[in-house]
Amino acid sequence: MKLIDQFNAFLDNEVNLNKTRVDLLASSVESVKAAIKASSWGPKILYFAGHGSWAHGTIIKPPSGGEFDADLLVFVDPVDGWEAKDYVNKLGSFFDGHSTYKDKVRRYSHCITIEYAGERRIDIAPCVKGRMWSDTFEVCNRTSNQFEVTSAQAYTEWVVGRNSIAGGNDLKKVTRLLKYLRDIKKNFTCPSFLFTTLVGTHIYDRDKGTPAFADTPTCLKTVMGRLDDFLQAYPTLPQIRNPVLHSEIQSHVWDQTQYSNFRDKVNLYRGWIDEAYAETDRDEAIGKWQRVFGEAFAADEAKESARISEAVSFSEPISRGDALVVSGQQPDLVTRILRRGMEALPARITRLPYVQRPKWRNGQQNYRVKVSADLLTSRHGSVLRPVASLEPLQRGYGIRFTAASGNGLPFGNGYRIEWRVTNTDKAAYDADSLRGDFYRSDSGFTRTEELSYRGVHFVEAFLVGRQDDRLYGKSEPFYVVIE
Repeated sequence: MKLIDQFNAFLDNEVNLNKTRVDLLASSVESVKAAIKASSWGPKILYFAGHGSWAHGTIIKPPSGGEFDADLLVFVDPVDGWEAKDYVNKLGSFFDGHSTYKDKVRRYSHCITIEYAGERRIDIAPCVKGRMWSDTFEVCNRTSNQFEVTSAQAYTEWVVGRNSIAGGNDLKKVTRLLKYLRDIKKNFTCPSFLFTTLVGTHIYDRDKGTPAFADTPTCLKTVMGRLDDFLQAYPTLPQIRNPVLHSEIQSHVWDQTQYSNFRDKVNLYRGWIDEAYAETDRDEAIGKWQRVFGEAFAADEAKESARISEAVSFSEPISRGDALVVSGQQPDLVTRILRRGMEALPARITRLPYVQRPKWRNGQQNYRVKVSADLLTSRHGSVLRPVASLEPLQRGYGIRFTAASGNGLPFGNGYRIEWRVTNTDKAAYDADSLRGDFYRSDSGFTRTEELSYRGVHFVEAFLVGRQDDRLYGKSEPFYVVIE
């Protein structure tokens, strides 16, 4: 399911750098440009140009505590007698003596950076035009004191051109989403310029106006599918070149291990994106998109779904003679379960969107997993008796779950159990304790929980290989009814 409105809200609220900060960055850039123009730095200034994510329109909100930045190129005529390091060092000396910027200046190999209290930064890189030939551009490496040929402006034009083919700014949005995915997962490495190239090279001129780029989720599915197909064709690190400067091999930033990991993760996320896109059930679709992008995607809608008694009350009529209905009250899900048992369970209860979807690839075999439970005097107390799924229980006690094979025997040491523990309904909702996450066993193949909130909750056991981290089996839900 596309969920286009949810994608737009997710981009606006979680991914995109907000307009206030964008405007603040633009204002700071204009002030820096004015200062350089008024300086006695030395070179004749031809013009300025943005570069990188800021210029490409793919800048995203930084992780908590991080900075956002703008890359600014200063195009200049060559200065007789100047070496590469002079362009950067003398620009830095100007800023060192400037009343506004002197405490904000940092020097790097190719640029001078103005830092604003850890919130934003502007990287200013001199770019010399026509030092050797009239149509060549070179950035200046002050560390090696070398001029390096660049095609920064042409690269920006190429990126903008790829986006115009996709149309509707969807390619920019997809690039932002993929960078967000990288930053929240933190389990693969891919610099932004390389990500931009990999995405852009899989947009073709013939794509203009095709359904493959009809909207943001469709564009995302198309791009990830093409990128995965490309990577799967190359088990070893390929040469990925700058599309407008063939001599620059951008993939040199990776080693084979980093590339293999990136290739594996793209393949995994491609599968998740395809599943979410194809899902026809709304609850499942939200949950599967959350598996890709995290709980911030459609967060409010996902959380509200937990108030399942209210949803059931509106969808399932109760007989006229029901005492609660006569008194003007609607029975909650616990009351329905006590009266009608299993048949009162809503079909969607295990598909609620805030319930985390499994993130493991499937193993080659599938084992039957059974869950049993014992009632305890408290979470860390002694055993009172066995309990059954859907058996009504009182708050304040503990419950210990045990996972075993289909014949009741424990699993071998090559496996572990991941427990998915989900609360539902108003009491847990009000306590901000809906959960739906995965948890490790307390010991062996058991996990203990406290009976805390009125509602119908459920626990599931997932059998995962310790060595390969693959999924080998899953239990049926064990329903815990707390009165």
